[in-house]
Amino acid sequence: MTLTDLSPTEAGELARAIEADVPRKAAKQGIGLDPRVAGVAALIGAAFAGALFALTPLSGSLGMVLVWALTTCIGTYFLAKKQLGGEAAKDAVATILFSFCAVLVVGPLLLIVGYVATKALPNLRPGFFTQTLEGLDPDAPADTGGAAHAIVGTLVQVAIATIVSLPFGVLTALYLNEIGGRMAGVVRTIVDAMSGIPSVVAGLFIYSIWVVQGGFGYSGLAAGLALAVLMLPTVTRATEEMLKLVPGGLRESALALGAPEWRVALRVVLPTAKAGIVTAVILGIARVAGETAPLLMTAFGNDSVNFARSGTEAQSALPLFVYQQVTSAQGAAFDRAWVGAFVLISLVLVLFILARLVGRSTAAK
Repeated sequence: MTLTDLSPTEAGELARAIEADVPRKAAKQGIGLDPRVAGVAALIGAAFAGALFALTPLSGSLGMVLVWALTTCIGTYFLAKKQLGGEAAKDAVATILFSFCAVLVVGPLLLIVGYVATKALPNLRPGFFTQTLEGLDPDAPADTGGAAHAIVGTLVQVAIATIVSLPFGVLTALYLNEIGGRMAGVVRTIVDAMSGIPSVVAGLFIYSIWVVQGGFGYSGLAAGLALAVLMLPTVTRATEEMLKLVPGGLRESALALGAPEWRVALRVVLPTAKAGIVTAVILGIARVAGETAPLLMTAFGNDSVNFARSGTEAQSALPLFVYQQVTSAQGAAFDRAWVGAFVLISLVLVLFILARLVGRSTAAK
């Protein structure tokens, strides 16, 4: 049958059906909302929110933003419904809501980073990375002294925590995901409990076991062990989730060829999930890089660089440096604290970028 064989009534019904289906097909093909429509809806929402808060006792910037977002969504729905249809209008409103939630999440982070940067950049100088506070007078201006000792301490302590927690976290994840057994539930419960442990508890644990009873004293090694306690559950849980993404067919193929279970885990599962494990390490480093409470009871702090003997002497770190400068009564110390906070944020960002690059390169191989 061809279109010429249809009666006028049938042809009219077919035309109406095609016309009604155009908006749905347009949405599926990615034909989005006209930006001008979204702009008009946003302007209407802003005008309504401004008038509502100006003519009524309502006040507060957060409330105005919420009213503006709600009004924008309503206006977008009715304008988009006229242009693309009901389904596309709902998609447009959902897009606006998701974008608004993303701004609510990212916005405070950008505000914090921006505020710290504005406070730190006027006092940021090359000497901050090469000088220490050793022998520095408390009344010295902010353009003297630096945090070289704290930067070295942070790198050493995070490295120790990574070296300790990475093998234990990966092996625990392999046990939970690949082997299992009667103790798997108990181990998972312990890992979940450790995920919510306060950082000060980890510091107290290493302080009582290593510093006091062990008699080893304050050191960068003690601080690294405390950070490893906090890093271990993050690495374990993230690695376990990455192992779950490995296709079961790879395991079954290796087992069918006669490979033992331990060899399948080491030669098949781990290489496949290598990029995900790198991501797990990133999450672990992000968890511990800015911790201060454990370092107060383990590293204790020092104004000089302890790089060669960082495992046997008191050591500083960037979070500890910022804390000690903030608690000082001198204005110059506050300026150094802002610079230290900015350097700590930048260091974490650099570690994230490097780890992502390593993860992508290993995934490409």
